[in-house]
Amino acid sequence: MQKRGTCDLTSNLVYRILPQQFYIRDPKIVAQKLLGKILVRRIDSKLLAGKIVETEAYYSEGDPAFRRDFLPKILGFEPGTVFIYMVHANWLLNVIAYDKIFGGVLIRAIEPIEGIDLMKNFRKVDNIHDLTNGPGKLTKAMCISKDLNGLKVFDERSLLKVCSRNGEKIEVVSSYRIGVKRDLDRKLRFYIKGNNFVSKY
Repeated sequence: MQKRGTCDLTSNLVYRILPQQFYIRDPKIVAQKLLGKILVRRIDSKLLAGKIVETEAYYSEGDPAFRRDFLPKILGFEPGTVFIYMVHANWLLNVIAYDKIFGGVLIRAIEPIEGIDLMKNFRKVDNIHDLTNGPGKLTKAMCISKDLNGLKVFDERSLLKVCSRNGEKIEVVSSYRIGVKRDLDRKLRFYIKGNNFVSKY
């Protein structure tokens, strides 16, 4: 039986759902802290899960990479809310995060840990290292589309949750964001050093 506030994965490890307070911080901090956490997707009675290995932070103010046309759609979203939009025929998964300046975090890549065969079926890909190593790849592999827009990743009833994983030490690398022509002078892309599931670009 699932304990309240946990993610019911089949492994013996206990994964606790991150509280909403986790997302009430600067998007840059949230983007870094999400690395190593577990993204969990429920589809009927099946679970798909992966370790978050790459993220990018975005801001609604002073950020040339932020699309201003998004603002009316998401201004009412509270921290920890899912925002999904399409770019080049790919759905992209973002989680709203802010303290003072409204913003969010793009989840760019995950390392599959559960439901891998189902992910391969959704992607029509056999190579596990090519399965979720990019923002469009991971949404296809986890069957994430606009239907999940507005979900709360801190709600234990949600079809999409983010959970903590204790005991793993990671080394975080930062860089400039991918595909941003006029980027800020801050490095806002973060990934786990040496992880084989970080996106190739």
